[in-house]
Amino acid sequence: MKRFTLALAMLLVLGATMFVAFAQQPAPPAASSTAPAAPAPAAGAAAAPAPAAAPASKIDKGDTAWMLTSSVLVLMMTAPGLALFYGGMVRQKNALGTLMHSFIIAAVISVQWILWGYSLAFGPDKGGIIGGLEWVGLRGVGLEPFDAYSKTIPHQVFMVFQMMFAIITPALITGTFAERKKFSAFLLFTLLWATFVYDPLAHWVWGDGGWLKKLGALDFAGGTVVHISSGMSALVCAIMIGKRRGFGHQPMPLEANGLAASAFTATNTGAAAAALGWMFTEWMSRGKPTVLGAASGAVAGLVAITPASGFVTPMASVIIGAVAGALCYAACNIKTKLGYDDSLDVVGVHGVGGTWGALATGLFATKAVNDGGGDGLFYGNPGQLWIQFVAVAATYVLAIVMTSIILKVVDAIVGLRVSAEDEVVGLDLSQHSETAYSAGGGFGEFGPTAGGATEAVRGAEGKPRVAH
Repeated sequence: MKRFTLALAMLLVLGATMFVAFAQQPAPPAASSTAPAAPAPAAGAAAAPAPAAAPASKIDKGDTAWMLTSSVLVLMMTAPGLALFYGGMVRQKNALGTLMHSFIIAAVISVQWILWGYSLAFGPDKGGIIGGLEWVGLRGVGLEPFDAYSKTIPHQVFMVFQMMFAIITPALITGTFAERKKFSAFLLFTLLWATFVYDPLAHWVWGDGGWLKKLGALDFAGGTVVHISSGMSALVCAIMIGKRRGFGHQPMPLEANGLAASAFTATNTGAAAAALGWMFTEWMSRGKPTVLGAASGAVAGLVAITPASGFVTPMASVIIGAVAGALCYAACNIKTKLGYDDSLDVVGVHGVGGTWGALATGLFATKAVNDGGGDGLFYGNPGQLWIQFVAVAATYVLAIVMTSIILKVVDAIVGLRVSAEDEVVGLDLSQHSETAYSAGGGFGEFGPTAGGATEAVRGAEGKPRVAH
């Protein structure tokens, strides 16, 4: 605990030092929405006609209100959405610990994003790799529009919207190490991962000057930045942290414009097709469809359609979603053969679904839907598929390499896993001294296991009894 406290204190001191250093410099000039003044003509030269001034950026109240609403909706994807989704799939003795992950990530990343995360992700470009530190502490990120990102909304509104994606991405990873990671290790990992994986990748793909953005990679809402990065990092976590105790032997069932309208249609269609794709694949494979399977399929469809939603037609979204449902179902069921323990199938759903979605964008994208995007392979541009492949490969490399390094550092400082005794007791009690459900009413100390499985637990009288 002392080592963790020291490490966290060092990070906070580093952040404070950066803030103080840049606070002593003049604030960067606010973005100007007008063209720079032309140089004065030389003496005696005929005055050239003045070029027409670019229209000034102006805040649109409707756009601003919608972006703030959208920010709230994305935040709700983490809490309560992801928190309850993950919390409902783990064993009851770990329910609160799992809920805690999503809630605390929202707090940690909200602060990190303000102090230095946004500046690294979207600040002035440094060689296409990272944003500069000119915007540390949101210096220069004001209430006026900023042409590169927010022509009709305040720059801070854009910052808040992007913050919500920075929050949900590391929250997705928590599903892979649920039920066995130290809370202190989780905190340190989250802070380091956001700084050294998410922020640079967001700059590559979405930042003004990012190298993948300049290359022409299409990612409408986070296929590479959110889903592939979290999925591949989750795979590294599953391998390096190891399996849950009893895994494989004990039952653990877990189980405001035309473009906006087009994106909404594609998103809903992709999720629906994937839910059906997963359900029918599971039905043929196991003999019966399940509610959790259909829900997981819908999530897989949302993941796969994420990068493509602003670039593809409704029929393309049907194909992308249906393939995602079947593909992610297969990926989630192959993990036992490969020997890694991904508690809540982050790799199979987000890693595989995100990869398929990013590549499918290179197949189905069309300028007929979004002239600001590009045409894919099926619309005469095979080069877009290659660009999408490069973006996927770059994301794999960054996520896998940096996550491995971060886990090694965290393990050296505080250790990654709880003790065997703490894992058996459950993270709710061992890490937080709380229980989600009280004993009694036919429930054991930790209540029934998910899916009706049978588990021997101790009742209030201290004797073993069976909960159904």
